[in-house]
Amino acid sequence: MPEFMTAELLARIQFAFTVSFHIVFPAFSIGLASYLFVLEALWLKTGREVYLKLFKYWLKIFAVAFGMGVVSGIVMSYQFGTNWSVFSDKAGPVVGPLMAYEVLTAFFLEAGFLGVMMFGMGRVSKTLHFVATSMVAFGTLLSATWILSVNSWMQTPAGFGINEVGQFIPENWFAIVFNPSFPYRLLHMVLAAYLTTAFVVGAVGGFHLLKDKANAEARKMFSMAMWMAAIVAPIQIFAGDMHGLNTLEHQPIKVAAMEGHWESQQGAPLILFAIPDQDAEENHLEVAIPKLSALILTHHWDGHTPGLKDVEPQDRPPVAIVFWSFRIMVGLGMLMMLVGLYSLWLRFRGKLYDAPLFHRAAMMMGPAGFIAVLAGWVTTEVGRQPWTVYGLLRTSDSLAPIDAPAVGASLLGFIVVYFAVFGTGIWYLFKMFARPPGGVGPIPGAPERASGLTPAASMKPNETLGAQKTGGDNV
Repeated sequence: MPEFMTAELLARIQFAFTVSFHIVFPAFSIGLASYLFVLEALWLKTGREVYLKLFKYWLKIFAVAFGMGVVSGIVMSYQFGTNWSVFSDKAGPVVGPLMAYEVLTAFFLEAGFLGVMMFGMGRVSKTLHFVATSMVAFGTLLSATWILSVNSWMQTPAGFGINEVGQFIPENWFAIVFNPSFPYRLLHMVLAAYLTTAFVVGAVGGFHLLKDKANAEARKMFSMAMWMAAIVAPIQIFAGDMHGLNTLEHQPIKVAAMEGHWESQQGAPLILFAIPDQDAEENHLEVAIPKLSALILTHHWDGHTPGLKDVEPQDRPPVAIVFWSFRIMVGLGMLMMLVGLYSLWLRFRGKLYDAPLFHRAAMMMGPAGFIAVLAGWVTTEVGRQPWTVYGLLRTSDSLAPIDAPAVGASLLGFIVVYFAVFGTGIWYLFKMFARPPGGVGPIPGAPERASGLTPAASMKPNETLGAQKTGGDNV
């Protein structure tokens, strides 16, 4: 094994690999659970069958994505007891209870109502089924809340003391949970999940509109996705700006790496392109816009911004990774906003469903949310280095006494198993995406399967007329 492949580096790669696989599924299921909540609410309110068909279509996709998210998340927790057992020992009194609360509240809430949502339609009342869908949607958001609280505390620790053996001891749980970066990171992540789901739904809708632009269900899902993109993408950019200001206050060196600034300065330029050289402490081939970084970060043309040289070299993150991952995230965010705004122009002209080039562009943007989420997590996690608990506990001091060959062997095992298992799951999701939404069959356990009745025929007489109305494409 090469000399530079240390146990610490391999353990970090292993955790990064597993968390990268894991995070794409919650990012999708958080948004999709809320989308299912909206679809069922609209169906109950309007009685229109188009919403019911879309609910059934996306419910099965949600079940697969949710299952893969749970399985991929279990593996991560074991690494805290193996590769990172020293971190678990020192930070466990704070981090452990927060993760337990996530299981006891959010996961049990999701698991308890998931079966009713999946198989209860026709077996329980419409009200109870809608409550189950609501609880699953709320549970996914609550789960994100606890996990983001844990991660945010590691970024901006608060409300703790340190005992005689070096453990972090909780002193103020309110300060721990609602630490300085938590509100900004939670908002940023939830909006990212909604945008991720919106662009997946938009890509699937665009795919089916290219096959049949008169498909009512494809038109509806595409319309809803583009509304979400047009509304949420600008909000996300504003939330990202607030998050950036918070990071500048609490983690200035991370911001310096994101901006590629080596020197602290007044009126810093916005660097669009550069090749950071960490050894030479400079950028090569730099292309920049004067003063724009200072304006964005401080809201003043001549505002003061930090530089990487403000700290010793051993306290700096890997600059090139943070610099480029940040630009990927921001670039995709701007592109999402442009897609949303252009959809408003097409909608205003009455061409939203008669624009095949735009539908192809929407298909190409399908993975954009996942890539942006991964790039954002790389920025925030690599930018925190060399700390696990920022400024207090180094990553090198968090590692268990393990050997590099053992970590390397388990990493290879993870790679083989993950690509086999989750590759198959993703392939199956694409097969489900390819099915036309109007042709989706009944949910297992619903009365249509037993009686052969259509959804409209199984309704009460006074509900049938509303259920037959599938016209109109705006929510």
